[in-house]
Amino acid sequence: MNSTPVTQTDVENKNNTTSSTSCSNAMCIFYVATEMIIFILGLAGNGLVIWIAGFKVKKSVVSTWYLSLAVADFIFCSTLPFVVVYTISKDWTFGGFMCKFNSFMMSLNMYSSIFLLVIISVDRCVLVMFPVWAQNKRTTRKASVTVILAWIIAATFSAPSAAFRDIRYDNNSQKTICSNNMEHYAAIIACQFVFLFMVPFVIIIICYIFIIGKLKSNQTVNSKKPVKIMTVLIVTFLICWLPCQTLSLMGLFMPPNYPLVIAYVFSLILAHANSCLNPFLYAFMGKDIKEHCYALWSKIENSFKEEEDQNTVQGTDTSSSLPRAITLFQFVHHN
Repeated sequence: MNSTPVTQTDVENKNNTTSSTSCSNAMCIFYVATEMIIFILGLAGNGLVIWIAGFKVKKSVVSTWYLSLAVADFIFCSTLPFVVVYTISKDWTFGGFMCKFNSFMMSLNMYSSIFLLVIISVDRCVLVMFPVWAQNKRTTRKASVTVILAWIIAATFSAPSAAFRDIRYDNNSQKTICSNNMEHYAAIIACQFVFLFMVPFVIIIICYIFIIGKLKSNQTVNSKKPVKIMTVLIVTFLICWLPCQTLSLMGLFMPPNYPLVIAYVFSLILAHANSCLNPFLYAFMGKDIKEHCYALWSKIENSFKEEEDQNTVQGTDTSSSLPRAITLFQFVHHN
């Protein structure tokens, strides 16, 4: 079937069908308001995690993982105002570079997040399966190198998202549009689905099988809490990003229509929301959520320290383990 896929441009056009000069229809207002909430919460929450993981707690393997995730989310959230202004004005006034950069950062956020989820899953698997080796070999230096490699690979996969996105002038609306090159859009979406979902989650599932098998055979391994946290992060990432990627694939074979575009709007908001959820997951994964709601800062900081206390009891090196009360999440996605 030869059809035009649903893209971010379709979302913006649907958001602005009521008025040619302002964001006045309900969907547009909802989209803009939600994106601004994500922007504010994302900058504040991830900025707090960056401060705590980067400056307030002892540098460790786990703090390296979460610091990298927070940086990716912080940078992504900082680009949301450009999308909001574009949605309201329907005119891209920020130039070709920012058009490409916005698309690149969204894709980079997706790839870096899922790659780090895979790294954390493998790291937890190694800790459970080979605790002595992990105690001696896992170092913050190696973790930093791993994170750098993950970012380089993520940037490589994200490059096409920027290369095939550009601005064009629409003679009908007399507006400048920032949109994808449809000739390569299908290849980008297919690549994202394979390398952002299929391959990573096969690896994660394999890690889970080994971890669960080890925990069942050795009841003395006190690693159930970190596994639960890892599960929450991965499930959160799936919930936030799978709908968006699924609808993007559907859009390759279906022409734009009202139900599909509306569904894509909500899936896009859900995907963006993933970037502001991490700090709250870090803070509220304790036994009593209500008890810690009033102390976000201290709870996030304590979540990094709890693993050190656990490792002390277990006789494990505190500088090379995953925190008990920390969570991780995320994907995304692309316009």
